[in-house]
Amino acid sequence: MQRRAKILIGIAAAAAAATLAWLWFAPYRGFRQPQIVNLRAGTGTRAIAQQLRRAGVIRSSTAFLLWDLLHRKQTLKAGAYRFRHAHSLTEVFARLAAGRVFYYSFTVPEGYNRFEIAQALENDGLASRESFLRASADGGLARKLDPQAQSLEGYLYPATYHFAPGESAEEIAAAMVKRFKQEMQRQQWTGIPARAAAPGGTGAAPADPAAPADIHSWVTMASLIVKETQSAGERRLVAGVFYNRLRQGLPLQCDPTVIYAAQLAGEYQGAITRQDLKLDSPYNTYLRAGLPPGPIANPGQAALAAAAQPAKTDYLYFVSNGHGGHRFARTLAGQDRNIRLYLKKKPHR
Repeated sequence: MQRRAKILIGIAAAAAAATLAWLWFAPYRGFRQPQIVNLRAGTGTRAIAQQLRRAGVIRSSTAFLLWDLLHRKQTLKAGAYRFRHAHSLTEVFARLAAGRVFYYSFTVPEGYNRFEIAQALENDGLASRESFLRASADGGLARKLDPQAQSLEGYLYPATYHFAPGESAEEIAAAMVKRFKQEMQRQQWTGIPARAAAPGGTGAAPADPAAPADIHSWVTMASLIVKETQSAGERRLVAGVFYNRLRQGLPLQCDPTVIYAAQLAGEYQGAITRQDLKLDSPYNTYLRAGLPPGPIANPGQAALAAAAQPAKTDYLYFVSNGHGGHRFARTLAGQDRNIRLYLKKKPHR
């Protein structure tokens, strides 16, 4: 009887070991759609095992706890984990121990304004358009940099970000402002507006009243530049034209400011109209002289550099050449000629 009992115990032990090995090492996929499991900081191992089991990522929470017991020196990291394929329990454990968390990649193109960023976030399923517009409408996060900031426009730095699932619109906006501050330090931009305006500065002419005297006017000017041209070779020239017009008291007549005014009013239809040019807004630089009250987009390094160091030129006008660039002119007659050239090449509808 004892021998038989030992055999039965041996068989049972072997079966248990085989079952445990199967639970540990056999790939498993108990879900149809990809699963994101968000493990919050401070979550215990038992709760983690149960969460993984409910999501269909592992077969058995008990088997997970036993594996953890054998690997007590390894700490499971908090964060969001995405599972799309079948994995063994040991592979899942290793991923959590290594902290290979999942992030959404999101790029803010240079020159996007907060309306365009909001729409892109909604398109990617990261945040609703309205929630981001609300989060970026208050300039509080940027006021240590710019006391005049009325919104976060201008300070949502264009870059590629990695956001964890579930991050709020407020957290997303804060990450973009934080990146702007980091770039300020990394690029040594702090103090550039003051240096540009000071006698002997490297930007516009010494003591030039049109030069940016503070970060608000500097970023505002850079936002106009980036909206007017994506050509690296034209940015400083466009800046020079704008500063020349400010110096002579001429309205900037910058189309992107009119578009922004229409967006603020909720009236933009995707193309600028004659009615838009008549819109009574402080952002309408056809009707108001000087810079608009704040940035109209989010400039990157090149546009900010151009705003601080404009080209020395006597141009006062520019118009599209129909090929992604611009033709520049010193006189209104020259501008009219360039406009005729543009209209001649523009396809008729």
